Amino acid sequence: MDFLNLLVVASMPVLQLLLIGLLGAFLAYRCSSIFSDNVRRNLNKIVFAVFFPSLVFSSLAKTVTLEELLSWWYMPVNIGITFLIGGILGWIVVKILKPARHLEGLIIANCSAGNLGNLMLMIVPAVCLQDGNPFGDKSTCSLRGLSYASTSMAIGSIYIWTHTYSLIKRDGTTYEELIRAESVKKMAKQYSSGSLEDQPAFTTEIGEAINDPESQLTSSFKQIDVNPDGTIRQSLLANRKMKPGEHIWKMVIGTFHELAEELVEPPTVAAITGFAVGAIPWLKSVIIGSNAPLKVIQNTLELLGNGTVPCTTLILGGNLTRGIGKTAVKPSAIVAIALVRYIALPISGIFVVKAASSFGFLPKDPLFSYVLLTQFTLPPAVAIGVMAQLFGVGLEESSVIFLWMYLLSALALTAWSTVFLNLLS
Repeated sequence: MDFLNLLVVASMPVLQLLLIGLLGAFLAYRCSSIFSDNVRRNLNKIVFAVFFPSLVFSSLAKTVTLEELLSWWYMPVNIGITFLIGGILGWIVVKILKPARHLEGLIIANCSAGNLGNLMLMIVPAVCLQDGNPFGDKSTCSLRGLSYASTSMAIGSIYIWTHTYSLIKRDGTTYEELIRAESVKKMAKQYSSGSLEDQPAFTTEIGEAINDPESQLTSSFKQIDVNPDGTIRQSLLANRKMKPGEHIWKMVIGTFHELAEELVEPPTVAAITGFAVGAIPWLKSVIIGSNAPLKVIQNTLELLGNGTVPCTTLILGGNLTRGIGKTAVKPSAIVAIALVRYIALPISGIFVVKAASSFGFLPKDPLFSYVLLTQFTLPPAVAIGVMAQLFGVGLEESSVIFLWMYLLSALALTAWSTVFLNLLS
């Protein structure tokens, strides 16, 4: 397969996403009443609660079997390694560049979580259909590739909706704390000067104006005593020292509580349920298949799941109109994410997959190895934008990162796919 054909194969899914994103930006810019902030926020909630879970369940239940889970056991390990290496490199980027506190998780997420969904579903079968591919018969290769890509998407969704979700959720909490702290400082200053009634409406960093002076006094501020000089008087209970081991115990409880919350989110529940249906033959025969008595459930979920990528990309494109010219992401951060995703991770992937193959962890199928290598080369997951919208943090920044990463991904995917195909030939 020559470089030009491979460039076309790698570019098509990326161009589709960019065109949908541009449509979202146009609707938000020229037709703001159609695709306003509130519309995008409400649509995002539907994507999170309905479309994403439907896509995850329908893909897993249809493609995964118990035998495949046992023979492909290394795939979830490989995806976990991509998240681990990307997360470590993202953490190093954060420590070096020192971005705003509420954007640290966003940068780490973009470095660690790849688009294991629609891009894999488009690229892998398309490579099989090209003349001269090293994976054998076109039709057989396409079926195997689709199965590998579907499993990759389903397994990746579990990592994304646990690990990546927790990163963006923590960013959202940090952002709320920063907003609250700024509000308290302003209120304390106004309160000490006795001019609370005369002050203009306070506007948060997310552009929400608060006109009622009483409503500006948040619950956090109302619980704080202010000294006559405007300083905040801390309560004695706030300075109470914890008993030895109490802090560690609270951290352990908090970690388990956070993990439990993430496991009951709709996409994670859908992934676990999909695995169960796919792994239990009699249950799968009831829902999946042309003769299944409840096949209408699978067909309905597939129909809903097909709306995930278009809606998510439209939202990202709409948020892009807010981010151009005022994003808090520095160019150096965008360059660093690109270096991690398109240089460091693919090189790491070659060593990781070669080592796994030498130890006999992989099936004797070069297409399986190609899928594992491609998992190290993908642009950031589109779901990151859904999470940013869900928690109201980094909306503009995630859209700007999305734009640049997907513009670069066509060339990166083409170049690295050429390298991988040569290695596997």
